[in-house]
This record gives sequence, C-alpha cells and structure tokens, in this order.
Amino acid sequence: MATNPGEPMEELPPPPLESAAAPPYNLIAERLFRARTVIISGEITQRVAAGVMAQLLALAGESSEEITVFINSQGGHVEAGDTIHDLVRFLSPRVRMVGTGWVASIAALIFVAVPREDRYCLPNTRFLLHQPAGGSGGSASDIEIEAREILKMRDRLNRVFAQQTGQPLERIEEDTRRNFWLTAEEARRYGLVGRVIEHQAELGTAG
Repeated sequence: MATNPGEPMEELPPPPLESAAAPPYNLIAERLFRARTVIISGEITQRVAAGVMAQLLALAGESSEEITVFINSQGGHVEAGDTIHDLVRFLSPRVRMVGTGWVASIAALIFVAVPREDRYCLPNTRFLLHQPAGGSGGSASDIEIEAREILKMRDRLNRVFAQQTGQPLERIEEDTRRNFWLTAEEARRYGLVGRVIEHQAELGTAG
C-alpha cells in the first residue's frame, strides 16, 4: 500500500466470494466446516493442496462423521493431486466425492481416492483421463531422466485407475493414450462414478 503523499494507492482485489449478494467469506467457510464439506475448484496447485489438507485434517480431528468433497477442476500439479489423494485415503472418517462441472486429469485421481460407492457426480459433469505431460528442457541426460519419470508416473496412475474402476489395465492404457472424455453416464458405466445424482437428498442413499 502506498505511504508517500501523491503516490497512487495500490488497488487491492476484493475478498473472495464477497459481494452485496453473498455473505462474507468467513461466514461461508464456517458454514461449510459445520456441514463437513470441502470444495476443490480450479487448478490443483501446491497451495490448493495445502488448503484442502488443512480442512480435511481439521474436520477429521473434529469428529468421525463423514466428509463430503465437491470437486470441479481442470487438473494441475500431479504431486499436489497425489497429496490430496493419499490424505483422503489416510483419514479415518468416510469421505464422499461429488464431481461437478469437470473432473479432469489429476483431479480425476483425487476423485477416485474413495471407494466407488462413495463417488457421485451431477448430471452434466464431464471427466477427462489422459497421460501425464512433461515439459522439461535442459541437457540430454536431464530430458532422458524426465522421460523415465513420466513413464513411471503414467504406469502408476494407470494402475490406480484400473484398480479403482475395475477396468483391465490394458484398457486403461489404451484409453488414456489420447484425451479420454466421458459424460457422467459414461463415467458411471466405466466404473469411475458410483452414481449420478440430481439432488442433495440422494447423497448416501442406496444406488
């Protein structure tokens, strides 16, 4: 912020989610916490992962009641996604995933961190599975190392998706050679989603 007379004032962005039409962000966060609900939206970064970890650990420490995670993301940093995926599996409380909008790339890995019966999505959700991408430059040796690591990462992710969907590993490998898009119903048939729902009352009911 400017301190010298005559120096222009720095413009600060408005607080997130705050407007005349919405309650203050802190109030929304408090209500989400009381509802044991976490929202993952946008690019998966280390910062997003840290925030999601904090919320999940706080909720798990508060009680053993189930936690609901809504996810709408284009994907992002693989290791950040791994962090959330592993923590969800680590927690004692039951976690339910609800996909909305799109669940793409590493966001799909987060989505399958829970058993299939706890994976829901809304009707217009789209899913994207694909191979991890590299982009490292440097020496020939560095590029070779990076290529090996990407292959190891691809194989690991394919095995997770095979295990969590019930699809043969060979089919996962073939389907993810290119961008593999699925509608909500296609994702359900593929084993990615347990149930497509339209109303909040359907969460947790028999599928």
